Amino acid sequence: MKSLIRIIKFNLGYKKYILGSVFFNLLSSFFGLFSFILLAPLLDVIFNKTDDYYIDLISKPSPVLSFSTENFIDLINYKLANLIVLEGKVYTLLTVCVVIGMSVLLKNLFIYLSSVLVSLLVNKSVGDIRNNIFTTLMHLPVAYLSDEKKGEVISKISNDVQEIEWSIQSAIKGVFKEPINILVFLGSLFAMSLELSLFIVIFLPLSGFLISAVSKSLKKNTKSAQEYFGNLLAHLEESLNGFKLIKAFSNEKLFIKKFKSINNNFISNKVKAYRKADLASPTSEFLGVIAVISVLWYGGSLVFEGKMQSSYFITYIILFSQLIDPLKSLSKSIYDAQKGNSALDRIETIFEAKKTDFILDGKSIKNDLVDSISFNNISFSYKTDKVLNNISFKVSKGKTVALVGQSGSGKSTIANLFPRFYDLEDGSIEIDGVNIKDFKLSNLRSMIGLVSQESILFNDTIENNIVFGNEFNKDKLVEASKVANAHDFIEELANNYQTNIGDGGNKLSGGQRQRLSIARAVYKNPPILILDEATSALDTESEKLVQDALNKLMANRTSIVIAHRLSTIQHADEIIVLQKGLIVERGSHKILIKKNGIYKKLVEMQSFE
Repeated sequence: MKSLIRIIKFNLGYKKYILGSVFFNLLSSFFGLFSFILLAPLLDVIFNKTDDYYIDLISKPSPVLSFSTENFIDLINYKLANLIVLEGKVYTLLTVCVVIGMSVLLKNLFIYLSSVLVSLLVNKSVGDIRNNIFTTLMHLPVAYLSDEKKGEVISKISNDVQEIEWSIQSAIKGVFKEPINILVFLGSLFAMSLELSLFIVIFLPLSGFLISAVSKSLKKNTKSAQEYFGNLLAHLEESLNGFKLIKAFSNEKLFIKKFKSINNNFISNKVKAYRKADLASPTSEFLGVIAVISVLWYGGSLVFEGKMQSSYFITYIILFSQLIDPLKSLSKSIYDAQKGNSALDRIETIFEAKKTDFILDGKSIKNDLVDSISFNNISFSYKTDKVLNNISFKVSKGKTVALVGQSGSGKSTIANLFPRFYDLEDGSIEIDGVNIKDFKLSNLRSMIGLVSQESILFNDTIENNIVFGNEFNKDKLVEASKVANAHDFIEELANNYQTNIGDGGNKLSGGQRQRLSIARAVYKNPPILILDEATSALDTESEKLVQDALNKLMANRTSIVIAHRLSTIQHADEIIVLQKGLIVERGSHKILIKKNGIYKKLVEMQSFE
């Protein structure tokens, strides 16, 4: 039951739907019960009594309605006797059938209305969960997705949320529908025969014990299956991203083998989970049949002994049979809630990450760089690996500082620390003497334009990729595209700026994608630029076009350039050479060449290449 309550907590924001559903469930249970209660007097009055009985019955005062099953049935007997005397048995039978039919109609109408509210409740709750997950993901730092497999995250927001949706539906039944039906019918059974009802109650704890025992092991298998499904999606995503490489190395068999292994583990755990879940219905049905057999035996004995009327006993059996489906449904709800709890455990790892892996927002706001950017004794580690060690340098307004060095020297880490994708361990980064941790994150990042080695574009139009959430201005859009040397090729496309560029911009060449990235930075018009190896992945012709666009972009702007191709940064105001997280050389191109040190060796190696 704890599982059901945990799932229900997600829906407490929609109390009006819950209360409405409970109200309609009560009405449906009442009309369902009313249609069955009519059976006892119907059997007595129409089939088992003589005309003298009806005349004698109506000669007595009419029973007064009260909260007593016996009194209620006596009142119905009296009304039916009146109807039989006045209109005859056939007319009375027709009337009772119409009343029962109307009761069943109203019962199902209220079931439908309850289902409509439950549907609204479930879909709104699940929508909120999805929104919360995505909102949380968007506010998590870059470090989170660096460690997590994207396929795992996709699995959580798709498959796991789907599991929770099914669990919510079952939980609503298990908490707000089936208990009402069980209590209403069980209360009626106790009112009809306390002795017989006490006899059947002993079977309910036994059923609950068996259900609880199986559901505990179900949660373990369900959680394991969901984890394997996340691994499956992660492997699928990696395989699709590296599709060309897999083909180039003829590694299809290796990846197929790995996929089959993960898939087989997923299927195996899923089958175990279904096997245990499928025990819910037959277990509860078997226990129900045992209870019915016991009631038939014990109740029949009471009838033979004259302690219970046969019509009451038949009605009692029919009412008791109505308990079986709610009990089966309740047991299934408990199983489904266990599956939902497993999914919830996985989703909550995202919410927990927000509590432990987050970047504090500041309050200061600034719109422009006035003097300089200072990196003061900064140090940083990825987990246990020291990447930067006590680095200090300064970038004055309007100047360009280039960072060079071998892979792993810490260049890109500096680019990631400045917009606070990661936070420093030691030291500080300051803009005009103000620590970047004191700025509002959105304000800090609004001052920075980033062009990376990998052109990050979206499956949208060229216009939307360049404007990218900023205020639209047609003239500014065209001007930014011209600065980035992109306007000409855009105009040659069939739909110009309205052309959809496909997933990741795959309809464009590498150089075209990079020029769109530059156009986006130009359109944003930030005072500070970070260029992270923006030309390293391009061919010579594309590199010249992109480098020309970058030179236009950097004009009169403060720039931090991470360069692989050293020919592109020879005109930088200062070049900083990094090695194993330390600054080993610094100065202009000419000064560093004269030093005849590491920088000159790097230049000579590239010249030789």
